[in-house]
Amino acid sequence: MTTVSVIGLGPMGQALAGAFLDAGHSVTVWNRTKSKAAQLLSHGARWASDPAEAVTAGDITLVNVVDHDAVDAVLAAAGAAVAGRVVVGLSSDTPDRARGTAKLVADAGGRYLDGAIMTPTDVMGTPDTSVLYAGPERLFDQHRALFEVLGRATWLGEDHGRAAAFDMALLDVFWTATGGFLHALETARAQGITPGELLAHALGIAEILPPVFTEIAERIEADRHDEASASVTSVASSLAHLIETSESSGVDAGALKAMKRYADAAVVAGYGDAEISRLALAMRDVRVPGASRGGAARQKVRGAPFVRR
Repeated sequence: MTTVSVIGLGPMGQALAGAFLDAGHSVTVWNRTKSKAAQLLSHGARWASDPAEAVTAGDITLVNVVDHDAVDAVLAAAGAAVAGRVVVGLSSDTPDRARGTAKLVADAGGRYLDGAIMTPTDVMGTPDTSVLYAGPERLFDQHRALFEVLGRATWLGEDHGRAAAFDMALLDVFWTATGGFLHALETARAQGITPGELLAHALGIAEILPPVFTEIAERIEADRHDEASASVTSVASSLAHLIETSESSGVDAGALKAMKRYADAAVVAGYGDAEISRLALAMRDVRVPGASRGGAARQKVRGAPFVRR
């Protein structure tokens, strides 16, 4: 039986610890606010007095806190206890931050895997859960059986930043789509359409997205943008109408204007007749203020909570 430590007892941390307890593992937990551990302790978890005790108690320690500032703070507090231990970071943050935490653990004499949880708390511990991992394959294989207690475990590569890169890209899909829906609801409201009236039609749009995503991904993979069914010029025209409608409805059109900049740049470059997949290349070419080749400028947020409360 593997002994597991879980640091950070927000809703997801509690779900992680609960899944391991249900599977019969010995679980030690720590959180800045002990009251968050009450239910887990009543089900057999052990309480650690500080991060160092938590790391020492487990064959492997999972850290699920707000971001890598908080992960690094926890590991700094654990100090020498990290030496010889396996740490798995399960916090959402940038690829570079994940790589930085991996170096911090290595410098302390520990071994590190970075992970990204792709599903909500209510399916944790079931086959519907998906967790992505990055770091040494040998380390992942060594603990694969434990990871599969949580759900589907997928190793993505040796680069510690790779799980976070997937996480950021997939969150981009989610929040861009959600933001677009919110924006559509407000534009529709200004035109006298209620959310309930729009919803069924919006769900119809959502249903056609999988084949659209598939074709776009395949075209970009093959760098093939000819024989367009939806041309860049048509996208630019559609976006112009959307922007006009949005602004006349009193709704900010910033996201639409950003997309139109890419479309306009592609048209100017002579790709108006190309498939909309060509816009991905335009996104590489249009420079973002404050960005550099290889990655956008990052503003590091200070003062983040030590762990999820």
